[in-house]
Amino acid sequence: MTRIPSDLAVISVTWNTRELVLNALRTLYADLASSGLEAAVWIVDNQSSDGTPDAIRQQFPQTNVIEATANLGFAAGNNVALRALGFTDQPGTAPNAPRAVFLLNPDTLTQAGAIRALYDALFQLPHAGMVGARLYYEDGSFQHSAFRFPGLSQLALDLFPLPARLYGRLYETRLNGRYPRRLYEGDVPFRIDHPLGATMMLRKEVIEQVGLFDEQFFMYCEEVDWCLRIRKVSWEIYTVPTSKIYHLEGRSAIQIKPRSLLNLWTSRLKLYQKHYPAWKRQAAYVLIRTGMRLKIRAFERDASLDGALRAALIDACQQVIDLTHRA
Repeated sequence: MTRIPSDLAVISVTWNTRELVLNALRTLYADLASSGLEAAVWIVDNQSSDGTPDAIRQQFPQTNVIEATANLGFAAGNNVALRALGFTDQPGTAPNAPRAVFLLNPDTLTQAGAIRALYDALFQLPHAGMVGARLYYEDGSFQHSAFRFPGLSQLALDLFPLPARLYGRLYETRLNGRYPRRLYEGDVPFRIDHPLGATMMLRKEVIEQVGLFDEQFFMYCEEVDWCLRIRKVSWEIYTVPTSKIYHLEGRSAIQIKPRSLLNLWTSRLKLYQKHYPAWKRQAAYVLIRTGMRLKIRAFERDASLDGALRAALIDACQQVIDLTHRA
């Protein structure tokens, strides 16, 4: 039987990301070794075909590897490991679980001191239930790692093309769900609505209270749903700027563009259905239908797309439109 650590369990879900996750584990274990924490790592592999589980066992035999029998997605994949730690589908106690759980994407590089900074903040900040790291792109440039809960203005900015100059002005603003960059530049944690799902550390008590991920979300928006539930029971969520992690965004998630588009908007629709009032849902559906029609026209005119990809993208947009009518 796997021994559960007292301080921290790290969970990562993989799908055909062998080299990415091996690099992630190298930096993760290096930081854990100097953290002073009793910790262990769980990998849930979503039926990779690139030898990910065997490579992890060979290079990092201390890792707990769980092989799923299908591609479960992000939410259900994380839930497999959370259940192994003693958490349940319904809110309740998990007496043997560690004090904290850290969900970490496989396309990350953990910098020295990042984990301890998150762990200390989680147990020192007022009413903190979840914390996230400051993220950087692969080239070291700034990456937004904290967001406000999605609203209609953010949806409109995402869907409708604007002149580049105007979009550039609005991109960094509250209208687009962003927090000011100056908050990331300091060393003081700041309150947020939700972090990017690449790094999320939670107290044991939070998971006991709100339960596991909602597995209706195959990929995308599952962390937003979780954070909405966490905030509803009065826990606070923070970004910790002194915890620095590189996030090689896109290399583990956007392998099939039409499927990614459909997964993203299917999850967004589920989020709106679950958390938005009726008037806001209907407004969102109108915006989405209009935006998808614009995307279809753009794909039809895009000469750089080959015929099969164009057809698949158009079909994905049409499926999203159909989903709004059935919602």
